[in-house]
Amino acid sequence: MAEETQKPETVPQAEVVVPEAEKEVSTPPAAAAVVVEGEAEKAVDAEVADAEKIVEQPSFKEETNVVSELPEFQRKAIEELKKLIQDACAKHEFSSPPTPSSPSPAAKEEEKTEEVVVEEEKEQTPATEVAPSPTHVVAAEPPAATTEEEQTPPPVVETKAEEVAPAPAATEIPVAAEAGKEEEKTVETIKETIVEEITPPTVEETTPPTVEVVTPPVEPEEVSIWGIPLLADERTDVILLKFLRARDFKVKEAFTMIRNTVRWRKEFDVDNLLDEDLGNEEYSKVLFTHGFDKEGRIVCYNVFGEFQNKELYQNTFADAEKRKKFLKWLIQFLEKIIRDLDFNPKGINSIVLVNDLKNSPGYGKRDVSKIIDKFLVILQDNYPEFVARQLCINTSWWYVAYYWIYLTVFTPRSKSKFVFASPSKTPETLFKYIAPEHVPVQYGGHSKIGENEFSSADPVTEVIIKPGTKHPIEFAFSEATELVWELRVIGWDVNYGAEFLPEKEGGYTLNISKPKKITLSIDEPVISDSFKVTEAGKVVITIDNQSSKKKKLLYRSKVKVSE
Repeated sequence: MAEETQKPETVPQAEVVVPEAEKEVSTPPAAAAVVVEGEAEKAVDAEVADAEKIVEQPSFKEETNVVSELPEFQRKAIEELKKLIQDACAKHEFSSPPTPSSPSPAAKEEEKTEEVVVEEEKEQTPATEVAPSPTHVVAAEPPAATTEEEQTPPPVVETKAEEVAPAPAATEIPVAAEAGKEEEKTVETIKETIVEEITPPTVEETTPPTVEVVTPPVEPEEVSIWGIPLLADERTDVILLKFLRARDFKVKEAFTMIRNTVRWRKEFDVDNLLDEDLGNEEYSKVLFTHGFDKEGRIVCYNVFGEFQNKELYQNTFADAEKRKKFLKWLIQFLEKIIRDLDFNPKGINSIVLVNDLKNSPGYGKRDVSKIIDKFLVILQDNYPEFVARQLCINTSWWYVAYYWIYLTVFTPRSKSKFVFASPSKTPETLFKYIAPEHVPVQYGGHSKIGENEFSSADPVTEVIIKPGTKHPIEFAFSEATELVWELRVIGWDVNYGAEFLPEKEGGYTLNISKPKKITLSIDEPVISDSFKVTEAGKVVITIDNQSSKKKKLLYRSKVKVSE
């Protein structure tokens, strides 16, 4: 095939940012590169340190879905895959194969009887020799030669079926000739007896009249995935490219994957699952969507630590029925996200997955890992290339070491989508891919659910404050108005203050917020404040970084017309 003649494309590797404390970089045995973001603990042993020190390489970049912009061998692969799908639809190959029905007891008994009859016939029918039968003739051997003194005829051969009377002596016929005739007659009698006993009676077979059955033409099977009919329009190209990329453009393997996916969707009744009411709003604490990344993709958050809540854990994993319900909810959740994608070749056709590993359930709660593993298998087999990037945040050093081993089974393309970040580097890592106004407050961003003052449409400004320096933020006004702002410093450990300086000479400086030390133990991660301006002047907000590390300041503001 065409794809075999092309040189394989260089696939970017998974990315892990090395913490600042580690300056040495070495290459691990595996081929893919991972970049660990975060500060490694000093007590890490040599093996773990080696696993975290990995050469940094470019991260995953999503390819185009416009067919005309693809290489020739990829365009050819799409056409070959469409032909296979078209032929399969004509043969109804996308339907689940029928389950072979077990024969009824009567049919089994009849089949067994036929086998016994066949075996008996085989035993009666001679292959090379005829087996003796109850009516088989026993004949005496004729004398080798006759003498003149022996005038009596030879002994007559007897059969159990009938007795043969001795022939009268004839003087005109020589004794030897007479014996030969008797012997011929006896042999003929034996043959006739054998034929009568072995040859079954012939039965006249009647051939039933031939009836011509006219079968109506079979319509091609209609197949759709995620509400989009296959081979319908340009949206089909987007779907086919996902399966082809998941199988390195091996057309037959991609076709098998599509066929298995369609069959699985029918067996699991996925399309009807969308409208099913699975209840339990507590699931939304574990898995939810929030905002978009810088490319416009939906961002989905997995918060495994929520299962530390005993009540939630029991309501989700107490029995098989509840575990099955949760798995169905996961699939329903994913299906709803995918249905929001437009599948336009130039549109957004993938999502970003953020895995929060803080307080993740350990080995003591295996029900969680079993369900997650089962869901990941379903995701890998039936939802190819829907996750553009996986950001694993709040990871500990042992988790990075474990996943470094775990990722060896992934393809270089899949590994390049993973990024790991320690707790101290989580906000910074998220901001590389997601704007702060779209990052939830609990992860270092400014996005709050249900807030009214600011929204994701209000951009956040990022500023780096060097160690031992102050950074003022000034807002000048010439008339009465109201200023509203919110800010946060990643890692805090800085002094914050705000004041108003009137433009008029001799005016008094007003302290809006007295300078104070802000630490990580602050209850409110984002400082929100406001000030009503009554005269011309300026509002000055000051961040004083007296620490030995640089800090990242995030803030946004808006001016409201004073009533």
